[in-house]
This record gives sequence, C-alpha cells and structure tokens, in this order.
Amino acid sequence: MAKTLNVSTAQLSLAWLLHQDKQIVPIPGTRKIARIDENATAVDITLTNEHLAEINRLFPIGLASGKTLLV
Repeated sequence: MAKTLNVSTAQLSLAWLLHQDKQIVPIPGTRKIARIDENATAVDITLTNEHLAEINRLFPIGLASGKTLLV
C-alpha cells in the first residue's frame, strides 16, 4: 500500500495513526535528521476508508502481543 501511495512504510504508519481518534498523537522517534521531514509529511497523506479498512484487516487489534523486550 505504501508503494501504491508513493510513501514510505513509516509515513504510512504515521498517517494511519493520524487517521485514528483525535486523542491519539503519534510521537515518532528517529536517529537521522532527514527522517524528521519525512515523518512530518505524513500529515499530508490522505487515507480513504478503503485504505483504513484494509490496514485494519491486515493488522487487527491484538495481532502484536506479548512481552516487551527492554533494551
């Protein structure tokens, strides 16, 4: 889907978060300054209801679960 929308997977992930409840605010972390601009452009990505439904189908709530590895 990211390739179809001509965005990175990180941008798509951030855009998906931004399309959720207004109370959800993504806080992306990065190790490279160039990624800051890339992350910021996620606000300009419009996801349709079909995009959102497909993402939710592919990655249902509870898919990723288990212990968190603390480093």
